[in-house]
Amino acid sequence: MFDVAVSELTSPRWDLQDEVERAAARGFDAISLWRPKVSDVGAAAAATLVAMAGLRVSSLQWAGGFTGADGRSFAESIDDAVEAIATAATLAAPVLILHSGCRGGHTRSHAARLLVQALETLAPIAGRAGVTLALKPTHPAGAVGCSFLADLAEAVDLVDRFPAPAVRLALDLWHFGDTPELLPLVPRLAEAAAVVHVADRCGPPSTAADRMPAGHGILPLERIVGDLIALGYRGAVEFDPVGEAVEILGYDGVWQETRLVADTWSDRLALVRSGPVGAGRRPLAGHFRAAAATGSRRSHASSHTGSAG
Repeated sequence: MFDVAVSELTSPRWDLQDEVERAAARGFDAISLWRPKVSDVGAAAAATLVAMAGLRVSSLQWAGGFTGADGRSFAESIDDAVEAIATAATLAAPVLILHSGCRGGHTRSHAARLLVQALETLAPIAGRAGVTLALKPTHPAGAVGCSFLADLAEAVDLVDRFPAPAVRLALDLWHFGDTPELLPLVPRLAEAAAVVHVADRCGPPSTAADRMPAGHGILPLERIVGDLIALGYRGAVEFDPVGEAVEILGYDGVWQETRLVADTWSDRLALVRSGPVGAGRRPLAGHFRAAAATGSRRSHASSHTGSAG
């Protein structure tokens, strides 16, 4: 069994109490929380709700925007991130997701300097709070305005400049699950990632594309997750679909299906003992086609809502 979590981003119309109760009822142990929903009830009350449901928080989303493209100053984005670190600590969330922000009016080199300066400022604060900062690169076509950091190898190089576990990576397979650069980077990603985000898609990433439930699209998600785990990844695997397919299936239906998908992956991974693809192991037998295939066939790309990336 790997560490499976669901995300509040999938269920925007539920409140936190509904989410933790239903996640627990579906057999999940962890949930990724979204800061606006946490602020609705307060961090301490949110921590109590999660604990009373028998869950833990896998990550908190998100802080960042250090390039000022969202209208805040650098100092304001740092202050907000410090507040987010404190919230994560109150929630006992081991990971805080970070977005760099887009280039805005900066040269790329200056945007990169701002990001490094932010990480250098925040890493000691996060370390003292017991929180890992997970920087999330995004495909340039899939999350316009969220991040200028669009190259996986560059992102791994960047987080490796900082001592683990202070700064790590948030690997989103919706963004990079079929990119040619992914496979040779899997060994490094298994070490560099603090959290893996899982959602499927049909076609290339774009701002108009759904984040589909796993098994409803074309990405080899099961194989990638299996390779990461075979190479030592032990962080949370957060399933976070958003969009039309989620609305068709309903939130509870998506979580029920996600539980089935995760259990099936886990059972098949347990049978694989001989190392990752590329080192002698045959690939897993294709990504899982979820039981609700009818919903899958009806699902088409549409605008998705939720947090950045």
